[in-house]
Amino acid sequence: MRTNTAVSRLRGDGRGWTLISIALGWVFVLGGRFLVPAVLPQVKTTFAVGNLGVGIAVTLMWATYAIMQSPAGILIDRLGERRLLTGSLLFTAGSVVILGAAPVFIIFLSGCGVFGLATGLYGPARGTALSRTFPSNDNAAIGATLAAGSVGSAVLPLTAGAVVDELGWRVVIISLVPLLAVTSVFTHRVIANRHTTTPPTASESTSRSQIASIQGLIANGIRALRHRGVALAGTAVALMLFAFQGLSAFYVTYLVSAKQLDQSLAAGMLALLFLGGAITQVTAGAITTRFGERITLTAMTVIGVPALIAVPLVDGIVPLAVVSVLIGSRLGIAPVSNAYIIAVLPDTVTGTAWGTLRSGFFLFGATGSTVVGAMASRELLAESFFLLAGVTAIAAVLYARLPARTVANSDTKGETSAP
Repeated sequence: MRTNTAVSRLRGDGRGWTLISIALGWVFVLGGRFLVPAVLPQVKTTFAVGNLGVGIAVTLMWATYAIMQSPAGILIDRLGERRLLTGSLLFTAGSVVILGAAPVFIIFLSGCGVFGLATGLYGPARGTALSRTFPSNDNAAIGATLAAGSVGSAVLPLTAGAVVDELGWRVVIISLVPLLAVTSVFTHRVIANRHTTTPPTASESTSRSQIASIQGLIANGIRALRHRGVALAGTAVALMLFAFQGLSAFYVTYLVSAKQLDQSLAAGMLALLFLGGAITQVTAGAITTRFGERITLTAMTVIGVPALIAVPLVDGIVPLAVVSVLIGSRLGIAPVSNAYIIAVLPDTVTGTAWGTLRSGFFLFGATGSTVVGAMASRELLAESFFLLAGVTAIAAVLYARLPARTVANSDTKGETSAP
């Protein structure tokens, strides 16, 4: 009964198509981003580069994604979500062509950068569009969308690992182009303009008129980011992203080189990681409703500490499969953290503040793959899992100090409304 009620709330008033389109786009945007780690052995062979080189490529992809978050947030407040979501999908399709057709490694690196910039338009608009469309069920809507992305991150790399030897990594990557193009058309047709879905009240209109300039948006956005709840959640997310980027970039490589798994089986372990994440992302909303954000986020983060430590210590397909699923459970923090931060940010600068914050924690998180790549080049890849476990433990401590949403919400609204 509760499941049926939750589903009906997400589908009501035609909003289901909005959720489907955003989730489908995230399947290909996020899933495509993990195709590169899945085919890294072939990329390394083609361009004759080492672990540090491909680690830099992955970092560049995530760093440019991070850099685009703040501009994308500003554009949300100026242009609306539909244009950004549609444009992101089309630009991503173009960047995929550059990646797949790159004749030399420097062009491949450029493709990684363009891919990050293009996909960077999607994340902030995805979050605010869902939050505005489902104000009473934001955890569930964001969780369902992120779970769809996790499924894409499982299925696309798994498929790539199975066919890459036969088709080649270039064909595998370029195959994303028609999928992205079709999804962009679908998204443009079903996503409504922001102002038609959530008309502003008189007081909100007055407030918006007072911060119409870009300078005003940025100033008020930065002020909102100083709040304790936003700062704690943002820092914890940055640490979790650092750990995840380092892990995901070299998980397949480590399982192939150290655990002697063939590439398709190693890709299957990465798929299990994302499937574990999809499960927690779907259930995160219900868990949060019962226990609250602080307990939910702390518990999901704590689980990742022993799971990461176990990777170099266990052997065998079944133990590695169990560890992979447990590691993936960390992805359940995303819908809860995203909904929490978006909810406590002032309505007038939600896009600007959210984009700025995402730029910060994604830019920091992007360095994870370079750090792990540098450790791998010094034969310390196994030890890197202990480092990532320590980073995860620090994030758990931060989440344990998170204030309740109601308290954080009232504080940020009051602070940004002050003259």
